[in-house]
Amino acid sequence: MSEFVFYIVSGIVGAILALAVYILVKRTASRGQADAIVEKAKLEAEKIKQEKILQAKEKYLQLKSEHETYVGNKNQELKERENNIRSREGQLNQQAGELNKRQHDLDSQKGQLNAQRNTLEAKLEECAKLTAQVNKELESVAGMTADEARNTLMENMKAQARSEAQAYINDTMDEARMNAAKEAKRIVINTIQRTATETAIENAVTTFPIDSDEVKGRIIGREGRNIRALEAATGVEIVVDDTPDAILLSAFDPVRREVARLALHQLVIDGRIHPARIEEVVAKVSKQLEDEILETGKRSCIDLGIHGLNIELVKLIGRMKYRSSYGQNLLQHSREVANICSIMASELGLNPKVAKRAGLLHDIGKVSTEDSELPHALLGAKLAEQYKERPEICNAIGAHHEEMEMTSIYSPLVLVGDAISGARPGARREVIESYIKRLKGMEDLAASYPGVTKSFAIQAGRELRVIVGADEVSDDAAARLSTEIAQKIQDEMTYPGQVKITVIRETRSVAIAK
Repeated sequence: MSEFVFYIVSGIVGAILALAVYILVKRTASRGQADAIVEKAKLEAEKIKQEKILQAKEKYLQLKSEHETYVGNKNQELKERENNIRSREGQLNQQAGELNKRQHDLDSQKGQLNAQRNTLEAKLEECAKLTAQVNKELESVAGMTADEARNTLMENMKAQARSEAQAYINDTMDEARMNAAKEAKRIVINTIQRTATETAIENAVTTFPIDSDEVKGRIIGREGRNIRALEAATGVEIVVDDTPDAILLSAFDPVRREVARLALHQLVIDGRIHPARIEEVVAKVSKQLEDEILETGKRSCIDLGIHGLNIELVKLIGRMKYRSSYGQNLLQHSREVANICSIMASELGLNPKVAKRAGLLHDIGKVSTEDSELPHALLGAKLAEQYKERPEICNAIGAHHEEMEMTSIYSPLVLVGDAISGARPGARREVIESYIKRLKGMEDLAASYPGVTKSFAIQAGRELRVIVGADEVSDDAAARLSTEIAQKIQDEMTYPGQVKITVIRETRSVAIAK
């Protein structure tokens, strides 16, 4: 429609333009020419007008046809949707009928189930009456009530279950012990074979040899001033007695004894022995020994392939050379533990370098110059942490006597390595009184259990044999007794290595023929 209006407006504008031309021509030209021009303009305007009207009509008819087509399509779509809705409505009505039918069937089944339940309840009541009647007849025949029979049966079943459980536990423990002990023995034996080292025995006295009694007098000095100066400078007690060709240096600190020994050696060779010279030589020897301690620590680290230790830790490792533990040289013991831990870590798929580092440092608390009341394991862990060692190494050092909770996988390795090194034959010496006291304590602990007649600690305290009375202790009780004694020894006593507990139960029948 808008295009139709446009064509009409265009025709009117053309007519106006023609009229304007006519007026202009009429003013500038002659009358005749103006009429001719006007007539021509009118014809042209009429022609343009007719053309625009025809174009507008055609456009109108085209738009009308398109509109009718669009309306027809929409009507068709509405009819199709209406048909679909009617079809769905029919389906829903059909489904509603089916649901009503199912509801009716369910109601019918519910009634049948209720009837069956009532029948079952009646039968259960009848069965309960029959059961009560049978129980009364059984009680009269057996001579005991149902509760008494139940209790008797439960006691018998408990005893049987306890026996079967103990047998199962024994079988399981035997199987686990067979497999675990075999593998553990292989690792430990290989480790010990690969770490065959010498053992040095140290004590609290060092013997200094001399050539003659004249040297003794020079060492003592006028009114004993030389020996007093030497004792004051070194902190070592010097014992000059009737022992021929020897002087005893007594001190619990082996480093001080070594300083005194080296100082005496230089003084005797030099021949100049007086208080000023003694102080000079002791100072010089102390410096040399410190350098030697550092060199010993470095050499030990290089031999074991351990790098990156703090210099203070290296010095502590060097000091281990002059320290003994239960008669076992501490540096040799620590190197042995390091090698044992490294080999066991390799066997178990762990990092052998970390295990070796923890094994070497596990006893540094024993040589610390710090005045601390902490146990040496905890003090060693504190020192390792202070000098920036890894947390798992610090934990392995602190937990190797179980004085700290084990949070590192390397802690059990260090504990076992320390036990292997200390418990092997010839590694350490024990004071006879404490040794006998420990054996007596094991025997008394076993004898405190009921049914035990005798107990003997044999094989240097590594096996405890317990003899029980056959009338008082059964076979199952004997198996439990060995486990209980082992657990109690583990919890209450301190011992190197392992203790094997053997419980012996035998029945003897004696008859005499006359």
